Amino acid sequence: MTSQKRYLLGMLTPSSNTVLEPVTSAMVSDLEDTTAHFGRFRVTEISLGENALGQFENEPMLAAAELLADALVGCICWNGTSAGWLGFERDEELCAAITERTGVPACSSVLAINEIFDRTGVKTFGLVTPYLDDVQERIVSNYASAGFTCTAERHLNLKVNFSFSEVSEAQIEDMIRAVAAEGNPDAILVFCTNLLGATVVDRLERELGVPIYDTVQTAVWKSMKVCGADPARVTGWGRLFQELD
Repeated sequence: MTSQKRYLLGMLTPSSNTVLEPVTSAMVSDLEDTTAHFGRFRVTEISLGENALGQFENEPMLAAAELLADALVGCICWNGTSAGWLGFERDEELCAAITERTGVPACSSVLAINEIFDRTGVKTFGLVTPYLDDVQERIVSNYASAGFTCTAERHLNLKVNFSFSEVSEAQIEDMIRAVAAEGNPDAILVFCTNLLGATVVDRLERELGVPIYDTVQTAVWKSMKVCGADPARVTGWGRLFQELD
């Protein structure tokens, strides 16, 4: 008897994040052959301070990746957004280092967004985050340098990573509606993997008529592609899964 092919999605997780694990697992809960597995490393604060930036050095992330590799996962995804303010090259370097260390293909939430933007012709976007003013400015600047213009943004000026998870769906919905109305963007980003954005994407896409990409959602989409699973089997979590193979 031949056993069923299994798709094991490995996710690197900030230690204080309480959103991405249950949301990721919910996205694949109807797929008998696909499961998500998580490895944590310490992240408690998001700011441009020296200690906060130091949380994203490669070595702790690589140590977590090595443990995930013991589960024979088909990919290892950095399910976080630090490349938004550190620079996209940081995720490119991290993914290469993960594969070199573990032999497992690697991807990230942010690099997945950039791929989606390129493939769908997005030029302008609305940005929703919980971050501090200067972190938000850095994200907008890095996207501008890559050729993508932020036409409207909303952020909450928070820095304690755990606090992001306590922002309500209703507040996130209001922020998304605001950037849609103000900026008329090609797409909207909910840019934080500890924010309950993915749970509102499907209904707000139907309401607003604009693609909405949440960074937990993009991590799952790309991880499934890397593992060889069909993302189109994920339903109810936004048009990304059905519209982009």
